[in-house]
Amino acid sequence: MSAFHFDNLMPELILDALASVGLYLDSGLTALNSYENRVYQFRLEDGQRCVAKFYRPERWSLSQLQEEHALAYHLAAQEVAVAVPLQWQGSSLHQYGGYVFAVWPSLGGRHVEPDNLDQLEAVGHQLGLWHASVTDYTLPTRGHFSHALWVLKPIEVLMAQPRWPASMQTAFAHLLAELAHALKGPLSQPWPQLALHGDCHLGNILWREGPLLVDLDDCRMGPAMQDLWMLLAGDESEQRLQLDALLSGYEEFTAFDHRQLALIEPLRTARMISHLGWLSLRWGDPAFPAAFPWFATENFWVEQYRVLGEQRERLKAPPISLTSYR
Repeated sequence: MSAFHFDNLMPELILDALASVGLYLDSGLTALNSYENRVYQFRLEDGQRCVAKFYRPERWSLSQLQEEHALAYHLAAQEVAVAVPLQWQGSSLHQYGGYVFAVWPSLGGRHVEPDNLDQLEAVGHQLGLWHASVTDYTLPTRGHFSHALWVLKPIEVLMAQPRWPASMQTAFAHLLAELAHALKGPLSQPWPQLALHGDCHLGNILWREGPLLVDLDDCRMGPAMQDLWMLLAGDESEQRLQLDALLSGYEEFTAFDHRQLALIEPLRTARMISHLGWLSLRWGDPAFPAAFPWFATENFWVEQYRVLGEQRERLKAPPISLTSYR
């Protein structure tokens, strides 16, 4: 169980870390909402606004972080609209006081509207260009989205220290075992593997006269559908329209294997399980109980049991189909 937290990452250490690469501030530090890492916004003496990310030490190795940055630079060179880290003293990754950190320009923008089909088509355009740009690109040290990573490992974490009421222990364990079994088939298929964003939801896309993809912290190898399904919301008819818009832009650059539509609900279910495991694993970091107090309540777990039970039934249903001309 992870017990690491950022209790020694004080303003003095952050300022010293930035100064170690020649960055001096003309403002205070504004902490942004980030829990896995710690992220701060500030203005430099030359007026440039920047964001510094201090990575959680025990999650990624230095070589894995270098792969994340190299992927961003590769995509930008292919004209994918993606946020890239700044380089100082010849490097985008820096170490100070036991932390690895990086600096990006502070990029304003607004969120993509999930019901704006023109915006979704533009997002699909960028994702299609991204995926077309990485057909021969690999992330050898960052691993793959897999049944073991997204289902078995978080279930192991949850079972090691159950957060649900004792009265639900047997039922919850049985439900998780059922879901693990149901997900093994679809998530273990030999889908073509691409270097993905990995956490491509609307919160990681800024609209700046077009979409800009940010935060590659979860980039891994995996099937194309992983970068698309989190952009779908609403009932099935709404999701069909959204998917049509996304793929209309996507397929300007690369074909989409429509068999991967069968991955939407398995990937959704796996993310639900993975998210619960992540919260449980990080509960020793004081930032997590403060930000997610409901995680320790009985009502939350009763609701999770209901939602995961519904997902079990959705996994048995036929996959979504596209609307018209596909």
